[in-house]
This record gives sequence, C-alpha cells and structure tokens, in this order.
Amino acid sequence: MNRRRFLTSAAAGTAAVCATGPIASAAPAADTRAASHTAPLRTWFEATYRSITAMTTDFGLTTDKIDVSGTGTPVPSRQTSPTNIACGLWSTAAAGGLGVISRSTMHHRLARTVAAVEKLERAHGWWFNWYDAHDGSVLTTWPENGDTVRPFLSTVDNAWLVTGLKIAADADPALRPRIAALLDDADWSYYYTPYDAADPVAGPGQLRGGFWPDKPGKGEPTGHHYGALNTEPRMASYLGIADGSLPSDHYWHIFRTLLPGMGQEQEPAGAYAMMDGVRVWEGHYTYRGRNLVPSWGGSMFEALMVPLFVPEAEWSPHSWGTNHHRYVRSQIEHGLIEAKYGYWGFSPANIPEGGYREYGVDAIGMQEDGYNSLGVVTPHASFLALPQAPNEALANLTALDRDFGAYDDRYGFRDSVNVTTGRVSDFVLALDQGMIAAALAQQLRPGLLQRPFRTGGFRSRVRPLLGKERFSI
Repeated sequence: MNRRRFLTSAAAGTAAVCATGPIASAAPAADTRAASHTAPLRTWFEATYRSITAMTTDFGLTTDKIDVSGTGTPVPSRQTSPTNIACGLWSTAAAGGLGVISRSTMHHRLARTVAAVEKLERAHGWWFNWYDAHDGSVLTTWPENGDTVRPFLSTVDNAWLVTGLKIAADADPALRPRIAALLDDADWSYYYTPYDAADPVAGPGQLRGGFWPDKPGKGEPTGHHYGALNTEPRMASYLGIADGSLPSDHYWHIFRTLLPGMGQEQEPAGAYAMMDGVRVWEGHYTYRGRNLVPSWGGSMFEALMVPLFVPEAEWSPHSWGTNHHRYVRSQIEHGLIEAKYGYWGFSPANIPEGGYREYGVDAIGMQEDGYNSLGVVTPHASFLALPQAPNEALANLTALDRDFGAYDDRYGFRDSVNVTTGRVSDFVLALDQGMIAAALAQQLRPGLLQRPFRTGGFRSRVRPLLGKERFSI
C-alpha cells in the first residue's frame, strides 16, 4: 500500500492521551493547538475526496462503497442510497469551497448529480432507500446476493439527501431553482404521528422510521418511531421544524432518555420540566462519573453527525455543547481506560473481516442490548470528535496509520480497524467518508457547510428551541 504517515506534522505537537483516572464532568475548554495542523487535515481531505470521486458513477450518483485492497482502480458497488448521494453532494461542495477543485469542476459535478436525482423515481415526494447507482433504477434485488429488496421510504436517509441538496444549492446558486423544485414535495408531515395526550404511545408526536409505499394510502409504516433525541434522525426533525411542515413542539416530544421504569440501559436520573407547554422528562445517564444524554446505541455518529451541519453547540452551549464534549470524552475513556485498547472511536462501520455492523459504547446508549465496541475502531469517529478533542483525534488517527496502516494515500482512511487482531477493512464507505469530508471541511473552514442551516427557519424556529434546551447534566 502506498501510505503517507503524518508523524511529524500531526503528532509532533500532540501529547499522548493520559489514561489515569476519569476526566472531570465539566465540558473541557476547547484545545485549539490543532488549528496549526492544517497540512495533514488538508491532505486527508484531498485523499478522502478522491475516494468520493472514485465511488461516483458516470450517471452522477455516489455508490455505497469501494474495495480498495487491490492496486488497480477500485470498482464502485452497484447500490446507492439517498445518504450516499448526499455525501457526494456535500463533499463536492466542500472540495469547491476549500479550493481542492475549481468552481467550474464543482458546478459540473454538482449539476450532474442533481440531474441524476431529478430522474430518480419517488413516492409521496420522497426518495427510495436503494437505487442502482449506474442507471438510477429502484433496486428490487440486492446486487451482492440476489435477495429481494422491498422499496422503502426512509425518514433519516431522506433527511440526509435534503441536507446534501440544500448544501449544493448554497454552494452553486445556478442550481437553486432546480433544487427548489426537487424539494417542493418534501413534506415531513408524511412521516409524523401527531401527539395524542390521551394515548401518547399511539400518538407520540414523533417521526416514523419510514414507510413501505406498496400498500394503499400512505403505505405500511414501520412499527417504531424515532424516539431518541440524541440520534441522527433529529436532522429530519430540524428540517421539518425549519420549513414549517412539523410543529415546533415535536422537538419536546422526543426522549432525552426513556422514562424511568421503562426498559433501557440504565435507570435515568433527572427531572421533569415544562417546555413550551410540554412536560418533558429531562433525563440523563451517568458514565464514569459524567452525566450525559445518551444516544440510542452508544455510537459516535448518532451524537455528532448532525452538528457537522446544525451549530448545536453554538446555539445551546450549556446543553448540546456540553453533551457533545462529554460524549466524546466517554468514547475516549472507554477505548483507553475501560477497554484498554490503546485507541478509541466507535461507530457503525464495515466489519474488518467483512460485512457491516454497529459499534459503540454500550453504556452511553439507551438500547439494552446496545452497540458494543468489540475492539473495532472506526476512523470517522475521530474526525467527528475534532471540534471537541482536536489533538486527541489527530493523535488517534496518526496512531491508527502508524500501527496498522489504516491510511491509504490514494483514498484516505480505511473504514475500520480491529485493533485486537490488526485486521484493517478492505473498504471505504460513502457514508463514513462523507462524514470525514464534512468534519475536515468544518475544521479547515468553519461554517462552510453550515450556511444553509443558519438562516430562514433554522434561525427563526430551530435556534430558539435549542436555546431553551435545559439538559439535566
């Protein structure tokens, strides 16, 4: 493998993380020393963006993954999802904004993808969960094994595609009319079950996981709603509140933790509070002496993918901002102190030996049989932690390259590393590379991808909600 190590530029000013005892609960002051390490960050971005372009078909859609274990040009997978397409959009916008590609190249690539999205079949105004990335047809058979795929309209995947389209429109004004037309039918109330005080189980005021539209009416809904606040589907909630298709009180009907007495990872502490007329259980967990609002499974991307785009920490410094710091600190301490791996950062990813599964820190997730770390470290998790722990993230990434060869000069960081066996994934995945690209863009040019989410309904409707948030941490 042609590898570049960043031992001089990235690690010279980076102290090893101390693994002696728990770190204080209070949100630590931001460590700004990593701001000078722009050279490795930019190089990492360039390699990551090469993986995105390698995953993007002539039709214009970014595929799910590529195998980078060989020496030749990797072949993109057949399938793509709305999230994969979004990752291609915002990575290209970031590449243009950072000067990695020219403005004309950015326009050409964004326009090609928008043209492809315009051709995709939809239902109820929303995109299906899986398409053939090479011709845009809806997948009904899984390319890798021939299994039947039942077309599905996913709340969270559509949220990321809308996010990517909004970023593309912000980056390239010439595309705004076409993107506006694409988003005209995107009504988030389709996924919403209104709150019913007489039966809050049937009417929780939350979003469904999605619908299979092959049944009459709206289609067949998932049996679950997205009930946990500190998870990635809150991007859909923010988008719907911002555009007015969801009521603002929807935000207060999502759980910080499940209620006391309900089956979950630990019995929460906290108190009820009245927020805009809604009685909210402001619950929290405690991990290594640190109070925090958990995610559903305990993974990094649940908690920290959304703030790549929505400035939660800025708009809610003592609630969301504090929680993001504590969540990162918990991931670090799990890897270095509790599990003693010597490395940290756990999030859903490719299994190094093949396949895909969720990884996380079980104790900071609500799910009773939550995500476990299992010795598998995922580089994108460290990139997500750059705002909260920049030097520790750089040190961790540098060590993953130095000790396991996790970085590839051609296409960036491999998707995962089993640090107990040394096995490195053969794949890079569009979702995880997209998170890396967005995190690096935010570090190199703060706010570059956040502009569409600081104006309009985000400023007038979402920001006041976050300003009122009072986590019990």
